[in-house]
Amino acid sequence: MTSPVAIAALYRFVRLDDFESLRQPLLDFMHDQQIRGTLLLAAEGINGTVAGSPAAIDKLLDFLRRDDRLRDLDCKLSFDDEVPFYRARVKLKREIVTLGVDGIDPDQAGNYVEPADWNRLICDPDVILVDTRNDYESAIGSFANALPANTASFREFPEFAREHLDPVRHRKVAMFCTGGIRCEKSTAYLRQQGFDEVYHLRGGILNYLQQVPESESLWRGECFVFDNRVSVNHALEKGTYDQCHACRRPVSAADKASPLYQPGVSCPACHDSKSDSARRRFREREKQVRLARRRGEAHIGADADQQARRRKTLKLAARQAQRERTASE
Repeated sequence: MTSPVAIAALYRFVRLDDFESLRQPLLDFMHDQQIRGTLLLAAEGINGTVAGSPAAIDKLLDFLRRDDRLRDLDCKLSFDDEVPFYRARVKLKREIVTLGVDGIDPDQAGNYVEPADWNRLICDPDVILVDTRNDYESAIGSFANALPANTASFREFPEFAREHLDPVRHRKVAMFCTGGIRCEKSTAYLRQQGFDEVYHLRGGILNYLQQVPESESLWRGECFVFDNRVSVNHALEKGTYDQCHACRRPVSAADKASPLYQPGVSCPACHDSKSDSARRRFREREKQVRLARRRGEAHIGADADQQARRRKTLKLAARQAQRERTASE
């Protein structure tokens, strides 16, 4: 039986000089189709993850691909029983994935490697395998023998590369990330730094898990995803991790058994990094979420999204009424 919710991770590097004008029509379309999630728009393209009914996601992809610039949109689908997002958002950004280095051209990215060929490449003893993701992502799953970047954000990748990678010693570099987008920039960056043979996994980990049988897989653990599922297993089903709603990091069953874990307030990774005022806010938020759940209401989500839209409509109407009153005086 088909799962009722389709989750689409999509991106496309392409010149979108009019990206600001694309925001409202895209957001309106998402609202009309009851699609939730976040899409990022920038002059360099589009990126994001959204969820809705399979029919709605198909319509969204058709809507985007009507623009010839987005015809070759990269999209990976997975499925779940629930929508893993609370609301619809379309954000305008300087970069659709933030490396923070000017002059990086994704068209100069490394060589794509299909999932079927990935195992052979990374088993080559002359290849250094690099996990470009952040530390909390690599901690719950990665490819065997991968060198983790151990970054807190993608902006730190150039520093990692300067300290750990050498174009003279590392003649062959293979890189991977969740859906492929970070590797478009990280491999282009390495090529700019003088690395000759740079490879990356086409479609990222999600594409690999989808195409490579688990019996043949070199993936170990679960894959962190940036939605309420937190992680997915090799079958691309919801994994075993929950999320700390204070720092957004994944928490395991062992983390939740720690005295440092307070639901919605802190976990072992962030318990000593939050101010008292922040903790008070988190406790109040968690209290309101529990109360709403008991009442059978959505504390956040579609209802909150609809309320925000209603408030915006009322504000616009009030402003228009004020303008009319001023004009008549």
